Amino acid sequence: MVTCNMQVTKNKRAFARTANKPGKSGESPARHWRSPCPIGNLLDFAGDKWSLLIVRDLLRGFATYGELAASPEGIPTNILADRLKRLEKVGVIRRVPYRKRPLRYSYRLTEKGKGLQDVLDAIVRWSKKHIAGVKTFEDLNFKTQRCNPRLINTRSKERY
Repeated sequence: MVTCNMQVTKNKRAFARTANKPGKSGESPARHWRSPCPIGNLLDFAGDKWSLLIVRDLLRGFATYGELAASPEGIPTNILADRLKRLEKVGVIRRVPYRKRPLRYSYRLTEKGKGLQDVLDAIVRWSKKHIAGVKTFEDLNFKTQRCNPRLINTRSKERY
């Protein structure tokens, strides 16, 4: 009897797929690590425990590192720093210096980041329907230092 014991591994760089050839708009080809699936690609940069919570807080009007670190979920500061870098790298947020000495940044959502509001609205609707006892900040009358009145989705009337 002959057996073969092999392990197959894939180099991420070799595995990255290029799709969406540049069109008339001059866009560069998209790189997909797993597949061209829209859900899979969103999860590649926002599928961890913290990224969408950071986006939620930015939508609610928080902007500085300290404000984001004070989120009720208690994100560890090393993870917050990592996720902010990751979200900036993929173009969801941008840093804007607000103090020169010592240098401090505030964070703003880009148009791409603001587009995630519809995703968060859908998550809120699904959670309220299928998970007993979930509450939004508005449901809890949770007062924050900042409140962005534009956060109310006019279709669903949901707030984060």
